[in-house]
Amino acid sequence: MASLEQSISLPEESQQGQLVGDAARWIGRAIARSGILLAVAALWETAPRVGLVEGAFLPPLSEVLGTGWQLLQNGQLLSHIKASLSRSLVGFTLAISVGVPLGLAIGWYKGVADALNPLLEVLRNTAALALLPVFLLLLGIGESSKIALVIYSCTWPILLNTISGVRGVDPLLVKSARTMGLSPLQLFRKVILPAAVPTIFVGIRLAGAYSLLVLVAAEMIGAKAGLGYLIIYAQYNFQIPSMYVGILTITALGLTFNHLLMRVERRFTSWKVAPKE
Repeated sequence: MASLEQSISLPEESQQGQLVGDAARWIGRAIARSGILLAVAALWETAPRVGLVEGAFLPPLSEVLGTGWQLLQNGQLLSHIKASLSRSLVGFTLAISVGVPLGLAIGWYKGVADALNPLLEVLRNTAALALLPVFLLLLGIGESSKIALVIYSCTWPILLNTISGVRGVDPLLVKSARTMGLSPLQLFRKVILPAAVPTIFVGIRLAGAYSLLVLVAAEMIGAKAGLGYLIIYAQYNFQIPSMYVGILTITALGLTFNHLLMRVERRFTSWKVAPKE
């Protein structure tokens, strides 16, 4: 009877030990990944307090976070976030709806590529911010000019990575699919498109970052709300903690946006073998 109880307890103890080991490894990886961030945060907090930098220009992190909490409580920060996110998401969504289909057509049909390549080469080498005055003149200082700038800047990484993804499909896959009797539409839908999805998502994630960065620059010039406006307004009025709140908020939104896109990418590329850590 004792031996039976001992044999039952051994698997339970081994399972508990495995759980503890997994938890310890997860905590170790989390500390390793966030260690540099914690070090930067500690340096930011202590440097102005010990006089390494001027506290008026770089307030301690705790003071910045306190100001952010005040802006969050009085609703100012949320209103700026809402304004920036609405412009960014609209422009980002429209860029995907333009860039992906156009990239698929250019990458798959040689005639379309030959017809559009000269124009695309000219436009893609024109910086988005250089066109901001043009958008302001043509569309005014309202929402349209900012959204148009986001669409323009986000379309290029999506378009170019989509073209690269379609053209980079393994020729052996295409040849094998054709020998199996797939029609051109079936070949495109079942072979070309799934194989190009990982590269397409590289462009989409780059565009997600551009949608915030370019928008913030546009809001610094012609806006009355948004995180870019918050940063430039705080700078002009020497409200330095509020300026850093805007910068940190943009960073947090960018990280969140990228994380969400990575989750969507994993859903669309579930057939890929995950790398072992």
